Amino acid sequence: MNETKVFDVTIIGGGPVGLFAAFYSGLRGLSTKIIEASYQLGGQLSLLYPEKYIYDSPGFPKILAKDLVKNLMEQALRFNPTIVLKEQIVELTRESDHYILTSRQGHKHPTKTIIICAGIGSFKPNTLNKPGVKELEGKGVYYFVDDFDEFKNKNVLVVGGGDSAVDWALHLLNIAKSVTLIHRRKGFRAHENSVKQLFESKVNVLLHWEIKELRGNKNVETAVIFNNLTNEERSLSVEAVILSLGFKANIGPIANWGLEITNNLIKTNIRMETNLPGVFAAGDVTFVEGLGNLKLLATGFAQAVVAVGSAKQYLDPSAKLFGGHSSSIVKEQKSPS
Repeated sequence: MNETKVFDVTIIGGGPVGLFAAFYSGLRGLSTKIIEASYQLGGQLSLLYPEKYIYDSPGFPKILAKDLVKNLMEQALRFNPTIVLKEQIVELTRESDHYILTSRQGHKHPTKTIIICAGIGSFKPNTLNKPGVKELEGKGVYYFVDDFDEFKNKNVLVVGGGDSAVDWALHLLNIAKSVTLIHRRKGFRAHENSVKQLFESKVNVLLHWEIKELRGNKNVETAVIFNNLTNEERSLSVEAVILSLGFKANIGPIANWGLEITNNLIKTNIRMETNLPGVFAAGDVTFVEGLGNLKLLATGFAQAVVAVGSAKQYLDPSAKLFGGHSSSIVKEQKSPS
């Protein structure tokens, strides 16, 4: 697939921010391509947390991640962007008046501008180096939840203190037979309101407890846990253990493209411009001068709008950064073919 068409904008990453950038790029009348390394669009929301509720997306008091992705895809596809899946871009080169993006498969994608919406990049879950954990992966040991029905009427142990651990524990209350959450310290990284709900719920919350060993034959049967303050041990009868211990992220080949990188993040100014002309970034992958890294969907969506506006001005210096309100631009016309 060596393209001959030079797109106005190519978006690297088909997660929530990339999808919204594609919508806004189409809204600004730019020919748009999305390149996603995974087999599906939606980023972490699709791959890791499809059944997780999202509470901080504007306009939705709460919405399942998979439903938010569905809505974002419908919105993004309004202007018929070209979508390329299962291709990781490994090389960025400059020609006379445009860039060439080369995938790991050797495919060439010419483009006038680039918006990098790569999220946290490639990621893999943190694991526990404890007896029985590795052996029971896929046999009742989980690192994320993509189908809550798998936990129906089971005794579930959730390990962790972040948003995912707390959200999964709360959601499983009405599905599992019992839910226990252990966390190795007192403080939680999750949102304060979620932690409040947790302690007001029927989840059995144990602080300063950790896994010592998992036991089972064909499936996990017992979790041996210990208190890291007193060394007390307990054995819990469980059929499922969810290890929500975070992920190791890496922006991969992007780090070798000549971009200014800060703490594994792409440095931009407030216009979402990188140090390379015509290359912009938005979302979790960015470190914005004066702001740092704000890992929120709402922030990423706003950055996508600014990045598209900046790309529009790069292509047409007479254009405005702000293209107007969507209601006045779209006027419910049919999407262009």
